[in-house]
Amino acid sequence: MTDEILSYQDFVRLVIQALEAADVSYMIGGAVAAWAWGEPRSTLDLDLVVNIPIESVNRLSKELEKRDMLVPADIILDNILETWADLPIRAIHIYSGYKADLFPLREGDDLRASAFERRQRIDFGEPLGEVYLHSPEDLIIYKLWYYSISQQTKHTRDITSIVISLGADLDFEYIDGWVKKKGLTSLWGELLARIRAR
Repeated sequence: MTDEILSYQDFVRLVIQALEAADVSYMIGGAVAAWAWGEPRSTLDLDLVVNIPIESVNRLSKELEKRDMLVPADIILDNILETWADLPIRAIHIYSGYKADLFPLREGDDLRASAFERRQRIDFGEPLGEVYLHSPEDLIIYKLWYYSISQQTKHTRDITSIVISLGADLDFEYIDGWVKKKGLTSLWGELLARIRAR
């Protein structure tokens, strides 16, 4: 530990470095992905989808520990083998309090698998550099789903900024297909109507 205060972007870079060193593929979602596709908003949390091979579990635990995030290997293993609940592996930086939620890619989760295949590598510049993100379409789908569960307006704000920013460049056919599968068609229609009436 040093006396230097860790910035949030430096924390994100630490997490990515740990994943890459452990040969764990990933994509970032949440507010950080929204920075690329819509507009920035403040956050202290980092949401990622991760594909953790069993043989990488011990190494990931060690790489996180090197960067002051203590996540025992047995906790990681138990989480990726668990199938009944979609709970993240939580990595908290012990000196700054920043938190990363790592959501494992699980068999049978077709939406997450599709999103992972469609992830995009974006260059944020220093200090983050190039990182893998949810595509804007998949981010919209997930945020609409989370809004339907939590009613947190940060999700609709992010969706609105993405739709306004990217407009016709979005693959609405892809979004509509997943929205229908998730039973979110009416919610998506209402939100789109509000956005287009602005």
